[in-house]
Amino acid sequence: MGFALEGPLLEGTLVRLEPLDHRHAAGLAAAAEEERSSYGYTWVPRAAEIEDYIDGQLARAAAGTVAPYAQVDRATGRVVGATGYLDARPWPTGEGLCAVEVGYTWLAASAQGTGVNTEAHYLLIRNAKENWGVARLDLKTDARNERSRAAMERLGARFEGVLRNWARSWAPGEDGRLRDSAIFSVTAEEWPDCRAGLERRLARALARP
Repeated sequence: MGFALEGPLLEGTLVRLEPLDHRHAAGLAAAAEEERSSYGYTWVPRAAEIEDYIDGQLARAAAGTVAPYAQVDRATGRVVGATGYLDARPWPTGEGLCAVEVGYTWLAASAQGTGVNTEAHYLLIRNAKENWGVARLDLKTDARNERSRAAMERLGARFEGVLRNWARSWAPGEDGRLRDSAIFSVTAEEWPDCRAGLERRLARALARP
């Protein structure tokens, strides 16, 4: 039997990760239209594109290539962004999952720096490591995106290097061009220390007024 990439509902203290659905459209549209200056290297749909964006993610989910989520602020019930699993790789035997990537992540400006991103990644990595038993969790970003790279390092992921001309560039004015991608990972052996570090960061975020 193979592995079906289906993300379960994941709930923390700050954020609830709900499998993406059209019921999230209005909230995602509002989130996407907040201040957008932090999206220089990340494609985030405009409000008018949200329905097509959801259709695309659900089509990928039906094909088994993506498990997309809406990020919901637990305190307010407000949709504040999106994330997901992708690029699942089975063990050579075909049984179970060897590795998976966390990506397609974006947050409304008002949710950035609140601990939501930390907890969302904690929930996603913990599920992949402890429920799916992956040996490797991947994260990647445009190599020029220092903000995103710093966030991945704060999560406890290890920088592995830059793959040149690895993926489509989402930077403004670079349609049709390729970007260099900075690659980070968390292995099974690193997960206990990574988990402890994330839990300490979450404790500090929850202690803030």
